[in-house]
Amino acid sequence: MALTPEAKVKKKVKEILDQMGVYHFSPMQNGMGRAGIPDIIGCLDGQFLGIECKAGRGTTTALQERELTRIQNAGGYALVVNEENINQLWEIKEWITTNKH
Repeated sequence: MALTPEAKVKKKVKEILDQMGVYHFSPMQNGMGRAGIPDIIGCLDGQFLGIECKAGRGTTTALQERELTRIQNAGGYALVVNEENINQLWEIKEWITTNKH
C-alpha cells in the first residue's frame, strides 16, 4: 500500500529523529486521547518535542494549534514540519544541544 504524502513526511521525520538519537513515539489516534495531539512526541537532551507533520500546503487545525501552543507555554518545543522545512529538525537539535539549561 502506498504511503500518503503526510505519511511520507512522518516517515522521514522519524528517520531523522532516529539519526539524531532522539527518543520518540507516535501517540495512538484512536479516539481515546485528547484531540489535536502532535503526530510525534519526542525528547532530546531532556527537552520535550511535539512535532505535527503536514504535507504540501497542509495547515494545522485549531485543536492542533491549541496543543502546540500549550507545549510551548510549558517550555517544550512545538514544530510543524513539512517537506520544505524538515531540515529545521537539525537546527532545533543544534539549538538544544548548544543551549542546555
